[in-house]
Amino acid sequence: MLSRCCPSSPKPSRISTEFRHANVQTMAHIDLEILDIALSGSSSGAYALVLGEVKGKRKLPIVIGGAEAQSIAIEMESMRPSRPLTHDLFQNTLSVFGMEVTEVVIHKMSEGIFYAQLVVSDGIREERIDSRSSDAVAIAVRFGCPIRCSTQVMDAAGVELDATDQESPEESSPETPQTEKEEASSVEDLKRQLSEAIATENYERASELKKQIDALGG
Repeated sequence: MLSRCCPSSPKPSRISTEFRHANVQTMAHIDLEILDIALSGSSSGAYALVLGEVKGKRKLPIVIGGAEAQSIAIEMESMRPSRPLTHDLFQNTLSVFGMEVTEVVIHKMSEGIFYAQLVVSDGIREERIDSRSSDAVAIAVRFGCPIRCSTQVMDAAGVELDATDQESPEESSPETPQTEKEEASSVEDLKRQLSEAIATENYERASELKKQIDALGG
């Protein structure tokens, strides 16, 4: 059985490209912040990146790969790997040429897939580069630039959690208090494990250890 071949499409002209970029620029945008990165229950080995409105209650969950989730977590936890990751390399390359990413915009969703753009500038010229949303967020946390999405994307994929979905303080179980000596010993041990994890480039383990240290006030 012969498969159907799609006719070859002409290369996009500079005019059509500029028109597409102009459409993205004129969209109304919503400022987002990273709320959580957790294992996805729907996809094996994938993670759920949860972005939330800065001035609102809606959440935008995006399924991303393990490598991208790890890259985002490493930068957010201020960990320094022994060798630069791909997103570090991208940042370093732009910086060498005097350029920076000023914002990232998740501007489109089609068939469950999100599409983003990086806004890159050298202070005079500004360009928009197409990107996966996961890569865009990983780069945004390195440049410290805003993460935004179009109102169309939020309206289509955003969810709002009810107050009943969140655990109330009365329902949460109290933690068993530790003595200061036990807590200090635990923090030191976790820091030692963290150093070993970074040295062996086990960044997923390092991210978990960093969260435990922060929870203990270390």
